[in-house]
Amino acid sequence: MIVIDRFEGDLAIVEYNGTIFTLPRTLIPKDASEGDVLKATIEIDPAYTANRRKRIMSLEDRLFKK
Repeated sequence: MIVIDRFEGDLAIVEYNGTIFTLPRTLIPKDASEGDVLKATIEIDPAYTANRRKRIMSLEDRLFKK
């Protein structure tokens, strides 16, 4: 469970399993407040991943002149 500890400017200070993290406040719902418990889902973006890999391969090709 992710618990909002506090807000500091544009950051949310959260606790997850006893570890403190900072997250951009933009990732937190606008109506959230200190003490709220957050639910998070993380998933892979296949299209963005493929595009990123393609860009990296292009940079490698130019760097190593394949």
